[in-house]
Amino acid sequence: MPLGLYAKHESEILRQPSGFVDDISLTKGFELLRGDPDARLIINFHGTFGNVAQGERTGSYRAMPDGSTSNIHILAIDYRGFGRSTGFPTEEGLITDGIAAVDWAMKVAKVPSSRIVVLGQSLGTAVACGVIEHFALQGIEFAGVVLVAGFTDVSDLLASYSIAGWIPLLSPLRPYPALQKLFISYVNDKWPSTSRLMNFVQISKRVRLFIIHALDDYEIPWYHSQGLFAAAANGTMDSGIDMELLEKMKARNTIDMGDGAFISTWKTGNDKIIRQEVVGHGAHSTVLTYAPLSLAVVSLIRSFISCSLIFQCTYSTSLPMRHFWSPMTLESLPLDVLCLEFSLLFESKTFLHTCYYITITDSSML
Repeated sequence: MPLGLYAKHESEILRQPSGFVDDISLTKGFELLRGDPDARLIINFHGTFGNVAQGERTGSYRAMPDGSTSNIHILAIDYRGFGRSTGFPTEEGLITDGIAAVDWAMKVAKVPSSRIVVLGQSLGTAVACGVIEHFALQGIEFAGVVLVAGFTDVSDLLASYSIAGWIPLLSPLRPYPALQKLFISYVNDKWPSTSRLMNFVQISKRVRLFIIHALDDYEIPWYHSQGLFAAAANGTMDSGIDMELLEKMKARNTIDMGDGAFISTWKTGNDKIIRQEVVGHGAHSTVLTYAPLSLAVVSLIRSFISCSLIFQCTYSTSLPMRHFWSPMTLESLPLDVLCLEFSLLFESKTFLHTCYYITITDSSML
């Protein structure tokens, strides 16, 4: 729950019983989420170990909205076999759990997909890729997707993964690729995130995708984000693109942040934007509490405003003439100014009988 919203309703919330509840729809938190037509929701899929309250995760819940708004809620789930959830974790099962969480948000909490950001970290990125592909096949699109410390697929992951950043799994077998391949062949769950991500981008009409990784991530090396970015970028092309040409095109839209860190942005004319940010520090989990994640979430939440709107213009003698816009002048105004002006217009309550069709250009990820 957003801190500002909690502050407004603290006394009511404190009167409710603490601990687990059988029916979350009876809680004040749910009431505030469902009752706010402007509510935004981050659905968070966590990594391999522990539960929703493990390690850096609770800190990341506070960091995600960065105090920028009082209507960004967070839904975090424990997959089957994690935390207090029953069952045994499998690839199919975890993706099913993720789909169920999104379905609950849209159908029970009544938050439309256009106000939902899907976020995954580590294993959660693979869950997220399966979830967004599932909904893209149904024509359902989200405000955006954030993948933090992700991996391309299980075979690549096992070849490079180190437990806690120190204990390698199969990397000692690199000199023996046949033996390494044999071990990997016994793994049932493949988690093909690159192919799922590419398919998601291909079939979606609108894409806002952030890929974040830390250079000092010693559990899942940062170069996995290169593979995810390449897959997503390829998804924007009708016939695909080879890696050499992709890297040349990517370099033209890459900002060097120093010491190996960089930001790359891939944009196409068909409303698809992919951003890769490799930061210098943050390791595997601490990066969840860093500013780039907060920026990604806030940018995606703001981009929800970037849509076509039909509304009646407002007249008030207390408002200066610059409030009477045409569609041409709107496009030249900053997004933050537009948000403020819309608020002022709607608060005056006196309406003219003229409707304007207004398109706000999405500049939040530039």
